[in-house]
Amino acid sequence: MLSYAVALIGILVVFNSPLNDFLFSNVNPKQCPGQIPQLRRIPLSKLNLKEDLIALEGNSSLQCMPHTPAPVVHVYSREPLVLYIENFLSLDEREHLLGISSSAKNRLLTPHPSEPLFEPSTTTSDGGQTTHRNTTVRDSEVAVIPRTDRVRCIENRAREIQGWRENVFIERLRTQRYRQGGHYNHHFDWSSNRGGWGRVSSFMVWVDDGDGSLVGGGTEFPRMKRSKDPRWCAFIECPGKTADKGDGLEQTPELGVTFKVIPGNAVYWENFRSDGTGRGWVEAWHAGLPVEKGVKVGLNIWSTGYIE
Repeated sequence: MLSYAVALIGILVVFNSPLNDFLFSNVNPKQCPGQIPQLRRIPLSKLNLKEDLIALEGNSSLQCMPHTPAPVVHVYSREPLVLYIENFLSLDEREHLLGISSSAKNRLLTPHPSEPLFEPSTTTSDGGQTTHRNTTVRDSEVAVIPRTDRVRCIENRAREIQGWRENVFIERLRTQRYRQGGHYNHHFDWSSNRGGWGRVSSFMVWVDDGDGSLVGGGTEFPRMKRSKDPRWCAFIECPGKTADKGDGLEQTPELGVTFKVIPGNAVYWENFRSDGTGRGWVEAWHAGLPVEKGVKVGLNIWSTGYIE
C-alpha cells in the first residue's frame, strides 16, 4: 500500500500543473547544479495581452486629484512583501464603484439599463484555460467594471504603490459581492506562471460592509506570521490574551492572519519570490472567509507581469 501511495504522490506532482509550477517552476535543476535554478522567460511579444482583460495605458491627460484623508501605508511583512493601506479608496470612489457595479447603464452597451454587471463567480484549475461554477469553493458575484476616469485613477494608484514597475500591467478591475454564506476557499492568486510571466501581485480592497452591519468575511492568510504588536489589532483579528512574557505585549499564535473588512482600506501582497526562480510565496495562501451576516463588496486589483 505504501508503494501505491508514493506512486500516486509522484503522479500528482508531475501532472498537476499549478503544483508542478510552484515546486519546480519549469526549471531543470540538473542544468545548473549547485545553483538556484533560474526561470526561463519568453518575450513579452508572445503574450496575448487582451484589452478586455488588461487595463492598458491610455488617456495620459487624465487628472487624478489626491483625496482626503490621504492614504497611509504600513509595512506588515517584508518576506513576502505585504502592505496595509489605510484610505486607499475615498468615500466618493467607493460609492462610484458600487454604482457602476450594480447597474449596466454605465456600460453604454446594453438596451437594458437595469441589467446588473454582477455575474456568478467561477474558478479555474488549469491556468485559466477553462472556468466552472462551484459554490462549495467560491460563492460570490463578480463584476468586471468599466474603465471610467475614476476607475483609471484607482488603476494609477495601484501602479504608483508598486513603483511603476516595468512590464507590469494592471488587470481589469473586478468588484466581488458576497452575500450571507458567501466565501472563497483558500487559494493562490498566481494559478501558474507562463514563460516567466504571471500574476505578480494582488490588492484586496474593501468597498462596502453594509454600513457596519457585516459580520464575518475577513481575508485570512493562515500561513502568514502574526505580528505581536497590539497596534495591528485595529486592522487584523486578534485572539484573546494567553500568556504575558513580561514585555507588555499579548502573546498570540505565531501563524494565521485575518484582515478585517474596513471599507476604503486595502491589503497588498507579492505573489512570487524575487530570486529569479519563479517560485511563489506559500504565505500568499489566502481565503475570503464566509459572510455570517450582511453583504460584503470587495475590489480585486491584480497585476500581471514579469516575474523578477
